[in-house]
Amino acid sequence: MMKKIIFAWLALVSYISAEPLEVWISSQQDKDYYDQMVALYQEKVDDEFEAEVVAYGFRELPDKLSVVIKTGVGAPDIVQLDEVFFGPYTGGEVPFVDLTERLNKENLGKKFLQSRLDLFSHEGKTYGIPQSLSAMVMYYRKDLLTARDIDMDTIKTWGDFRAAAEKLKEDQIYMLGMDASYFEALLRQRGSQIVADDGTVLPDFEKSVEVMTFLVELFSDELAMTPERGSIFDPLFFSGNVENDEVACIIGADWFGLDMIQQFLPHMEGKWGVAALPKWNEDGADASRTSSFAGQGLLIYKDSDAVDPAWKFIEWVMTNPEANQLRFSMGNSFPAYKPAWKDDKMLAGNTYFGGQSMGKLLSEIANEVPTVAQHPRRPQALFMMQENYFSAALYGAQSPREALQEFKNVLER
Repeated sequence: MMKKIIFAWLALVSYISAEPLEVWISSQQDKDYYDQMVALYQEKVDDEFEAEVVAYGFRELPDKLSVVIKTGVGAPDIVQLDEVFFGPYTGGEVPFVDLTERLNKENLGKKFLQSRLDLFSHEGKTYGIPQSLSAMVMYYRKDLLTARDIDMDTIKTWGDFRAAAEKLKEDQIYMLGMDASYFEALLRQRGSQIVADDGTVLPDFEKSVEVMTFLVELFSDELAMTPERGSIFDPLFFSGNVENDEVACIIGADWFGLDMIQQFLPHMEGKWGVAALPKWNEDGADASRTSSFAGQGLLIYKDSDAVDPAWKFIEWVMTNPEANQLRFSMGNSFPAYKPAWKDDKMLAGNTYFGGQSMGKLLSEIANEVPTVAQHPRRPQALFMMQENYFSAALYGAQSPREALQEFKNVLER
């Protein structure tokens, strides 16, 4: 009788272990990549490994996950989560597996950029592995600037940038296309946050006012514009404003240039260049040449029955040279895994950017990527800034100081 029970238990374990991992991904493009990674992992590591990669929308995935957390039904094993959506989980029990001990083995954690690991960390524990560096750079139209004797290499500060913008204005070209995401990104470039770790909104209020005032003045002086629907991520921004030569520069993370610009404007190959962000000042705390925006990571759901296989796959896909090369070449992102920054294939010239090595630039500014404070208030803060307060300041309904003071008061109630 006992042998039958043991054999039945072993059969059950075998059945459970044979179930494919369920991997939730937040875009079709990432699904295409991770489908390839599953096939490559089967070929290189484990030919019996199975995983089903399911793509949901960027905002849909967190909603689906919330339903799973509430009901306990249909849980995934691996979740690709944007750092903005990790913040709310820091306000209670984190529904993901603590990976800290696994990262400590052989100092694996030290091989990832710490500021990116911090995105998925809380109270000394790390729950996710960052997929991207998400360093902010300046994408610029070389043809538009060269025709007007503007050399991006000479633009070292935001003051220089504004001066160059005046030249373009004469030809009715905006130096910058922008939206509400720039406020947090440029504030972070100056070493501050929209919400601090302790929940304080705009902890350096005067610096916040300075950043907002700078953006508002660019707009009011007709040196920068905002898309009709308010987002630089809108396809109509590319097919309209950018393609019609109305905009010379866009600020974006590494994936913005690898993915969105090339996806929406494939015929503009060779016309674009990439540069570090202008500094606020030449030295001191305002001398950073980059910031960060968004960024996704892979996490293991707490109720997964396959934590070890899930971890082995995540560890491999984040550290394997070929996996990192493909993530970069397929237009996903530049990795946060530091050994990849020395890979010759990652440093090769990019034909879309006229042979310029985007990887070389990103590896040079990587250590300047700032840490992002994670707090449950942050998603709401970003939404409110995008929907209300950025436009209120931009279009003169409120002064930058008034808009930010009201923003702070509402969030801290």
